[in-house]
Amino acid sequence: MIRVLLADDQSLVRAGFRALLDAQPDIEVAGEAADGAEAVRLVGELRPDIVLMDIRMPRLDGLAATRVITEDARLDDVRVVMLTTFELDEYVFEAIRSGASGFLVKDTEPDELLRAVRAVVGGDALLSPGVTRRLIAEFAARSKEPAEATGLRELTEREREVMALVGIGLSNEEIARRLVVSPLTAKTHVSRTMVKLGARDRAQLVVLAYESGLVRPGWLG
Repeated sequence: MIRVLLADDQSLVRAGFRALLDAQPDIEVAGEAADGAEAVRLVGELRPDIVLMDIRMPRLDGLAATRVITEDARLDDVRVVMLTTFELDEYVFEAIRSGASGFLVKDTEPDELLRAVRAVVGGDALLSPGVTRRLIAEFAARSKEPAEATGLRELTEREREVMALVGIGLSNEEIARRLVVSPLTAKTHVSRTMVKLGARDRAQLVVLAYESGLVRPGWLG
């Protein structure tokens, strides 16, 4: 059973998400929070698998709450997905840099929301949709001039190649087709790369790919 915490200051939004999620046989809503501070407290108490976190909330916003959660070693198994009203939210890239496993716009279709929840809990990041890739590129372009991360020197040439493909938003299956290997082999390369670089999840691997200069904005397929 996938346990979800809803964090949004609008009760109607939380009610809508709860109705959809609780109707699924493999998902349950473990709790609700109306602000970031309450979300942090409930994550510590309930230990949900995933938090659907609104970016703009009173007391403590979603970005700050995400940092608190992802920096707590005791909560390593908790994944955070940011909720935003607009696709071009200025905080999206910073949210992923802060440890979020991805983001969703609030008007996401129900089926897409359910797929997203299951994908993140399964270890994937919400970085495949085209809009997400464009956002990552846009905010990466605004960041400082990249410098090669020390950890990249520990990667094999194949692992660097795989990391670059993750960076442009390809799934394990797409990477496997591109490199003519099995999906399991692609997944193994991704996992080893994450371990070597200390990346929390696939989303952080994408950020590292941009920040290190391994992938540059404009390389998106």
